[in-house]
Amino acid sequence: MSADDPTLQSITDIGARIDQLLDLVRRLTEENRSLRQSQEQLSAERAGLIARNEQARSRVEAMIGRLKSLEQNQA
Repeated sequence: MSADDPTLQSITDIGARIDQLLDLVRRLTEENRSLRQSQEQLSAERAGLIARNEQARSRVEAMIGRLKSLEQNQA
């Protein structure tokens, strides 16, 4: 087969395309891993914020209860 052979050129083109696809798969795999890691971090952060919000809500409700109790005792 010579360098001008269309079959050789087609095989070379297919090889180049396969290399491009492999690069794309590697990049997408890394991006997917990174996105999953970010999602896990954000989920953990969200759970922490929900817990803190619930704590703050409980404290506020307790304060309101104590204020109402003081108000009733003074009345």
